[in-house]
Amino acid sequence: MSESTDPAVPETGTNAAKGTDPADPGAAAGSAAPPAAPAAEASDAAGAADGPAARIAAGYAFTGPALDLGALLWDGACLPERQIRIPLSMLNRHGLVAGATGTGKTKTLQLIAEQLSAQGVPVFLADVKGDVSGITAPGTPGERTERRAREVAQRWEPAGCPGEFYSLGGIGSGIPLRSTVTSFGPVLMSKVLQLNQTQEQSLGLIFHYADTKGLELIDLKDLRAVVAFLVSDRGKAELKGIGGLSTVTAGVILRALTAFETQGAAEFFGEPEFDTAEFLRTAPDGRGMVSLLELPAVQDRPQLFSTFLMWLLADLYNDLPEVGDLDKPKLVFFFDEAHLLFNGASKAFLASITQTVRLIRSKGVGVFFVTQTPKDVPADVLAQLGNRVQHALRAYTPDDAKALRATVKTFPRSPYDLEELLTGLGTGEAVVTVLSENGAPTPVAATRLRAPQSLMGPVAEADLDRAVKSSPLYARYAQPVDRVSAYERISAEQAAAEAEAEAAATEAEEEKRAKAAQKEAGRAGRGAPKPEPSLAEQVVGSGLFRSLARSIGTQLGREISRSVFGTARRRR
Repeated sequence: MSESTDPAVPETGTNAAKGTDPADPGAAAGSAAPPAAPAAEASDAAGAADGPAARIAAGYAFTGPALDLGALLWDGACLPERQIRIPLSMLNRHGLVAGATGTGKTKTLQLIAEQLSAQGVPVFLADVKGDVSGITAPGTPGERTERRAREVAQRWEPAGCPGEFYSLGGIGSGIPLRSTVTSFGPVLMSKVLQLNQTQEQSLGLIFHYADTKGLELIDLKDLRAVVAFLVSDRGKAELKGIGGLSTVTAGVILRALTAFETQGAAEFFGEPEFDTAEFLRTAPDGRGMVSLLELPAVQDRPQLFSTFLMWLLADLYNDLPEVGDLDKPKLVFFFDEAHLLFNGASKAFLASITQTVRLIRSKGVGVFFVTQTPKDVPADVLAQLGNRVQHALRAYTPDDAKALRATVKTFPRSPYDLEELLTGLGTGEAVVTVLSENGAPTPVAATRLRAPQSLMGPVAEADLDRAVKSSPLYARYAQPVDRVSAYERISAEQAAAEAEAEAAATEAEEEKRAKAAQKEAGRAGRGAPKPEPSLAEQVVGSGLFRSLARSIGTQLGREISRSVFGTARRRR
């Protein structure tokens, strides 16, 4: 989100802020802006373009509370008496801050955020590069800041905002923000794991199973345990009635989880889970708290932090009650590097974003997407954004020129040549259109923006660390907690099943050994040596005896038999 170190005041002015009025003679490209526009010169410029400039300025003359953005640019001049503002009550109608790198988007966020805080509205800001933390400290007076204040009729006084610093999972400086895997949900998890539609549906099935079985998915090891269980021999039958989980898909999910964990993502999931209601707090003096999510330590993981930001927003949407239209929003949420959120997003993911943005307005939350061009935001989401601050665009390539023309078509009709205007704006200048108090779009207004009153740069690391450690939230969220959840339950059941299987195997082995011993004993009994038969038994059992016995009816046979059995024959 970093721009130039102090982009509040451009080195050169713009000549593109001129109308298409035929009477307009034009101005030379790159003409230098004076250090301080003389009152007479400003008056002349206002008179020369009194018609169009007056009509534009009249569209920003609100009766209720409003934020001051800056002064109207017309016909190459800054008109400090024609102020461009945004109604406070319309900031929950969402918005877009866009522009090329170095055009002043960060300072625009800072300007809007510090005024919201002063009006008692809490603000959430994602600090991707670490250069927004200065919003909590008073700004430093300087010649450029004072010149900008004179040009736009701003009473500039250094002032900081009450703030809290957060970090994702405690990586970097800040109070740790964590989410449970269950709360994160399958759609967001699929986005960070970069799963395709089929894999996303399978992951949804896994979450459904965990919910129905009361298995809490708190951290990534819980999710890994459930996936592994559902493709195991014990778990395959669990999902058979509702489609099942293929081994190939489970393997893809497990590999994605492994790669995700090697990036340090395990730190972001766990307990204590952050309560997003903390973002709605105000300071004791009534000013809104500015919550800064410090992301420099994870800026090389854009898929992760952009999706995590979406979780924060979705969690707010789920928890907050319906309130309708309020005099001022409950919270304004600035979604930086918005293009990262939409890159490679599935249809289900985009549908969820669109629904959240559409409906969260009625819960009192405004969302501003911050990116380079409106084309970075899907049309269905862009259609929900009522407020626009468009900084300069570049047209160095054919693709740039095409994007420029597409951006021009997203604005209402105006007396400006927007294609020329958007390429000629200086740093800290923008094209603005917002919703009026009755909800109608205001005229397109080229605007020289005010300078933030807070520090335009990062606070010292020691000051940031001290602010974190002294926060009452630090003790609540700093220490991670690992309680019994899906991993522990599945591990315990697995251990019990293994112990039971081992006991059964031991019992079966013992039974097998007993049977083997019994069988061996039987074989031993059948193979014992028989006693030697007597002479008579040998004779009786002989083949000769059996042959002779068949002739038992003969005299000879009878004689032999008797002799053999021991009955002596009497002599005569």
